[in-house]
Formats: sequence, C-alpha cells, structure tokens
Amino acid sequence: MRHKHGYRRLSRTSSHRKALLANLAIALIEREKIETTLPKAKELKRYMDKLVTKASSGDLNSHRAVFALLQDKTTTNKLVTEIAPKYTERNGGYTSVIKTRIRRGDATQMAYVSFV
Repeated sequence: MRHKHGYRRLSRTSSHRKALLANLAIALIEREKIETTLPKAKELKRYMDKLVTKASSGDLNSHRAVFALLQDKTTTNKLVTEIAPKYTERNGGYTSVIKTRIRRGDATQMAYVSFV
C-alpha cells in the first residue's frame, strides 16, 4: 500500500523515472505544451514547479542546479533566462494539467501540460 507516499512510481525504476521526468521537462520547456498520460502529467507538474522555483533567482547557482537535473544546456538557459522570470511574482502553480481524451490503444486518460 502507498498511503501518504510522496510520489508516483509510474511502474519504473528510480533511474528510469528520473530520466523520464527530465525528458518530459525538456520537451515541455522547448515546446511549452505537451500531451502525455495523466499520471505522468501530474508528476511532471510537481517536477516542473520545483525546477521553475530553482530557476527563478536567475543567478549562476540556479543555472547549475537546473542543469544538474536536466543535463541540457539550451533548455536550461531558456528556462532560467526566458521562462522563470515571467513567474517571479507568482508563488507556485507555474504549470497546468488539462485532461484531453482517452487514448484509443489502451484506454489511458491523456492530458496536456502547459505553462500558465
């Protein structure tokens, strides 16, 4: 049982889950709106809110902290210089999850994740 457990396992090992969230975050930063399954979208929302909060100060340490998680220079630079400064006045809730459709192949609930 997972009563009060802190995160969704997404049927993956910890290293696979870490890589999945980093790749989804990179895609979201590049495209600013992506479609994925609902559990992945909800977990990505938590991950991205923490990333934007780290990037919001805009200094060298925030660059390093974000790069340590994403491992992609262009998306790190875009997040710290373009996206995060838009949300300096906002206290969390930088992304939104909108349910879209049920996927035909396996009847999974899909959702859009985008910046507010």
